[in-house]
Amino acid sequence: MFVDEDNITELAVQRWATAHSPRLGELMTVLVRHLHAFAREVQLTEDEWTAAVEWLTAAGQACDDKRQELILTSDVLGLSTLVVQLNNRFAPQATPATVLGPFHVDGSPTAPYGFDMSEGIDGTPLFFTGKVTDTEGKPLGGVVLDVWQADADGAYEAQLPEIDEARLRAKYRTRPDGTYCIRTIAPRGYAIPMDGPVGDLMRRTDISHFRPAHVHFLIDEPGYRKLTTHLFQEGSEYLDSDVVFGTKDALIVPFTSRTPGPAPDGTTLDTAYLRAEYDFVLQPG
Repeated sequence: MFVDEDNITELAVQRWATAHSPRLGELMTVLVRHLHAFAREVQLTEDEWTAAVEWLTAAGQACDDKRQELILTSDVLGLSTLVVQLNNRFAPQATPATVLGPFHVDGSPTAPYGFDMSEGIDGTPLFFTGKVTDTEGKPLGGVVLDVWQADADGAYEAQLPEIDEARLRAKYRTRPDGTYCIRTIAPRGYAIPMDGPVGDLMRRTDISHFRPAHVHFLIDEPGYRKLTTHLFQEGSEYLDSDVVFGTKDALIVPFTSRTPGPAPDGTTLDTAYLRAEYDFVLQPG
């Protein structure tokens, strides 16, 4: 059969339908139909297609063990948040999930209760306290909270090539009563990396390229649904225009000012600090 504009889609679908995995066959045949429909709807030119391939190539080449330009691409297109929503339909009382982001680093060091993961880094001291429970309110002891964040200038470890050790990231474990205490510094809202292909594309739009101030949490406890989420600072800029669509009302937390004196980790501070209180609720599954 000769291939033409009218039959190319069905021919491609038929070929990909031969996938050995039924799920792969479903994914690829639907993808082919949508890609072909897109090309027809916008009357895609050869120059535009070439530019798209070159852009995707550059995005892949920008990735390394600390930077993920393709995750960033998915984030700014809203696809990451959509996939999170489709796959994390938790009970109303459970902590909502949001995007992982491109800056998570595996293998963060373990930290005891109240450990200062910002030790030696300038910024306003910030304590996160609370507990981890299930949806029935049962405290969960021994749960690991994998925490990471940007610094007071809005930079992550992964963006600082001179850094070769863990910076503003650690893994905390809840006490038997489910409580946790994290010491760090107040993060700053920041622009997504604009020095790569995503930035080149964003500069051609009026889309804000900023994120509100937040701290990342990942909790992967056996017997419960994996939770990837953020806690956002109440009153932070860009809450309504988060470039990766990650903001949720239930994740916005007051960072309250406290005077010098006894701190949640049992120490005494001679400077003012901030405190945020949040209880994580895990979905059984």
